[in-house]
Amino acid sequence: MALVDRLPKHLFTSRGWGLLAAGVASLVCAYIMGRRDLLTLAVFLLILPLVALAGVRVWKPKFQVYREFNPSTVETSTATTVRLAVARSTFSTGHVIMEEQLPPRFGDPPAFRFPARSATGGTSRYEYHLRSGKRGQFRIGPVTAEFSDPFGLSLRRHAIDDGDLLTVTPAAVELPVTGLAGARGNDGVTATRIRANPSDDDIMTREYRHGDPMRRVHWPATARHGQLMVRQEESVTTPEATIILDQRFAAFASGSASVFSSHDDDSDLVTSPNFEWVVTAAMSISAHLAERNYSLRVLDAFGSPAFIRSPSAPDPGVEEFSGVAGLHAIAEGLAAIELSGPKHHWVDHHRAEHHRAGENSPGHARRSPEPTGSVPNRSGALEVPGQESVDSVFDDRLMDKLAAHRLRGPLLALLGNLTLAEAKALAPAAGYGANAFAIVVTDPQSSNESRNHDSRNPDFRNKDDVLETLRQGGWKAVSVTSKTPLTAAWSGFDEGGLLVAASAAMDVRRGAAVPR
Repeated sequence: MALVDRLPKHLFTSRGWGLLAAGVASLVCAYIMGRRDLLTLAVFLLILPLVALAGVRVWKPKFQVYREFNPSTVETSTATTVRLAVARSTFSTGHVIMEEQLPPRFGDPPAFRFPARSATGGTSRYEYHLRSGKRGQFRIGPVTAEFSDPFGLSLRRHAIDDGDLLTVTPAAVELPVTGLAGARGNDGVTATRIRANPSDDDIMTREYRHGDPMRRVHWPATARHGQLMVRQEESVTTPEATIILDQRFAAFASGSASVFSSHDDDSDLVTSPNFEWVVTAAMSISAHLAERNYSLRVLDAFGSPAFIRSPSAPDPGVEEFSGVAGLHAIAEGLAAIELSGPKHHWVDHHRAEHHRAGENSPGHARRSPEPTGSVPNRSGALEVPGQESVDSVFDDRLMDKLAAHRLRGPLLALLGNLTLAEAKALAPAAGYGANAFAIVVTDPQSSNESRNHDSRNPDFRNKDDVLETLRQGGWKAVSVTSKTPLTAAWSGFDEGGLLVAASAAMDVRRGAAVPR
């Protein structure tokens, strides 16, 4: 029995191997004894399992598989229900043992018998639950079925569908109410008289029209223009918030305490603890502002749409989001977002080793296609045609994007480690937001490490210099680590300095020069 257990099960069953062994024994006896009847029996015993093997390889029963996730996208640490409906599309009889292939993080794959006892109309329905503690896109399926010939001599297992992708989005943390969003009405709108004209009088006035009440005549503007001018009606607009999401590999690899993994079990994401903190912050801040009727813009450090390289984004080229649908799109975009740009060679080597180790596993999660037109560079990093180089971070393209929505709402930057030069490039952007807030996620470093970094890179400074540079430009900036509670970092914007930021925004409204 131990010998039979060692024989490959994907070719013959124990019965099939037994017939083959009996055939070989009969053939030997026929040769020794010279018996023709034993030769005939030997040929029959050897041919029957081989014919059965050929039959299950040629005959491929077809099935229709429908898989549904409820909810279709799920937050981390939240369960989703998977519903399977399986039906035969070709005539066949007998029972089949099926198994749903899963990535290793979800545990043992569920097995079930087809047809089910509760099958109706030729369709069998099954249900099970999945839960993931980390974000990403995971291939659920395919369903594999084990087929046998009518005599039970040979076995064959093959996939009967292609599987489906389950998107696991980062869960939002509930943030406390702060003054970060600025003044706004109870209905989530904000009043503004600001226009893109240089004079406050011109901003607030227009030409007199028949029927305008005389009490609205603006006499200083009338004297300057030589005709009656009246105050404009106060326009009501939906407030906007812009989020700058730093996702550069260099920004999150510079800290010596950062630990990177080129694969996260089976999700295959290039990420780090600091970047995961940023992703959670982006999700939480987006949900916090969306609940208050803010429309959102999410950009990367180059001024491009933040999700242009995210394989899970429903529309990678979109940068503006509003309402429940917009928040859902942001969550999907954040599900599989990862660090981009030049990567260390060992990261790509580690990823290649992971692929070689897991690509033959039935439960291996296949990665979704990269964005259309993307190509790997020499280091293996993904590059999108038209994407700027590292030197163009926080450059004029980002400033132009911010200037197009100047003073329409708060500006928030979620950043990794910055050099002093990068901080100086970003600092003037604060003038384009009604308020400007920056969270810099860094790793704590000793003084010796700081000196070593400084000797190799003249642009490197400690985080205090970077924060001071941002604050001088008008940002309300705080520094955190991946261990800092997000609620504490968010509340920190209200602890001293918020009134200074609001005052700076009011100076801009009164006509102060906007940097750059």
